[in-house]
Amino acid sequence: MPDLGALTATPAQPVRVLMVCLGNICRSPSAQGVLEQRLQQAGLQRCVHVDSAGTGDYHIGKPPDERAQQHAARRGIDLSRQRARQLGRRDFDDFDLVLVMDEANERDASALCPPGQRHKLRRLTDFCTRHSASAVPDPYYGGAAGFEAALDLIEDACDGLLAALRPATAGC
Repeated sequence: MPDLGALTATPAQPVRVLMVCLGNICRSPSAQGVLEQRLQQAGLQRCVHVDSAGTGDYHIGKPPDERAQQHAARRGIDLSRQRARQLGRRDFDDFDLVLVMDEANERDASALCPPGQRHKLRRLTDFCTRHSASAVPDPYYGGAAGFEAALDLIEDACDGLLAALRPATAGC
């Protein structure tokens, strides 16, 4: 699991995490929702700020895919207030961690990432502790099983990410 030792959170200056997928309507809003739920359960919602974005501009301003919302809701996660936005260069200044879902997202995000910020860019699956995966597969063109599998990986990774963030939030 990646070491996040350099990060420190306070209520005035939370750790900022950005989840990134292609269109910001399935995987990244799900990851945002899962991590927000986990932070709330741990009492750390003031210590870590979470957002999401897409590398493409296909769905800007739109809510998450209805299927993503339905599958997340079955797990107690509300995605309905989120709206899609596109990843920008400035996000690498504004966020401490930029977590992508797959190789294509990583390639596209890397193209925007200033050289001095590359340490912030990682795959969400780097934080998985129960599953062995290098990517969260895009469920958009699949059925219900694809959304469930994506959520399984996202939940695992977010649990691992929360554990990795614990030292950064100790004084928060």
